[in-house]
Amino acid sequence: MKRLMLSFLKKFFGRDETFFDQLETAAEEAKASVDLFARNIESLSSGSQTALAEFVQTRRKEKRLRHLMTEALSRTFVTPLDREDIEALSFALYRIPKHVEKIVERFSIYPGRVPHEAFRRQIELMGQAVDSVVFMVKQLRRKPNIGEIQEANDRLQFAEGEADKVMLAQLRDLYHGPCTAKELVILQELYEMVEQVVDRCRNAGNIVVRIVLKDS
Repeated sequence: MKRLMLSFLKKFFGRDETFFDQLETAAEEAKASVDLFARNIESLSSGSQTALAEFVQTRRKEKRLRHLMTEALSRTFVTPLDREDIEALSFALYRIPKHVEKIVERFSIYPGRVPHEAFRRQIELMGQAVDSVVFMVKQLRRKPNIGEIQEANDRLQFAEGEADKVMLAQLRDLYHGPCTAKELVILQELYEMVEQVVDRCRNAGNIVVRIVLKDS
């Protein structure tokens, strides 16, 4: 009886799809920021204002989505997922393009030559991780199969583990290389910041897994 009443209330208020739409859009914006970073990495070290503006715009879209999500939560009596889960996932997705924008800002002010080739593998892993996040978020609209979600999360965890290994290799080469102390400090921070994008994706994926397990 309780389930029937909740189903009736969801249909009555007509809010079933709103939060899924917003979460999916947020995941796509996170992917857009990672894709943009991959395409423009070589131009970022020149401080291109066009490139910077594109990243700022992506992050603003994500911020606007979070605002809309908060408004919808405050007005909606019945939500398709627990409110705290919607808020947690929304925030986790927002942190991805926000962090990418921070990386872009650091690239733009770095005075030396950015070793773009050193970031190639990390960029591939960022793409794999955010693709998994988009897939997982889109499964929430229907009753997802826990096996499919777990497989996607396994891919995400693998990308995160590989990203850690790549960063350690980067740091090892950096510590044993001919760079100056200033270059070492700056590049170490850049390597760590790029790796953290995959961490942000992993965090979002963990929230999706928690939601699915809770509702299964």
